[in-house]
Amino acid sequence: MDILGFLALALAVLGSILSTVSRFARADQRLARVERKLDLIIEHLDLRQEHPRMDELAALVLEGKKIQAIKLYRETTGVGLKEAKEAVERLG
Repeated sequence: MDILGFLALALAVLGSILSTVSRFARADQRLARVERKLDLIIEHLDLRQEHPRMDELAALVLEGKKIQAIKLYRETTGVGLKEAKEAVERLG
């Protein structure tokens, strides 16, 4: 294969990769918008999601054990660090 053929193949592969990355980025943005909208709907309807270990979580918050509360929240809900931190701060 000559150098021009190799370069053309490399550019085609790179273009395909960039296109895929762009689609994932757009999908992530759309998902984030949907999640924000769902959060607003849940808040507007004043719906609360019960957590199985809420009493234990509330006790940790009252004791000032914020890090342990965040860890427990993440374990019981499966959310990320940011979401758990925000939820625990709302409790405190």
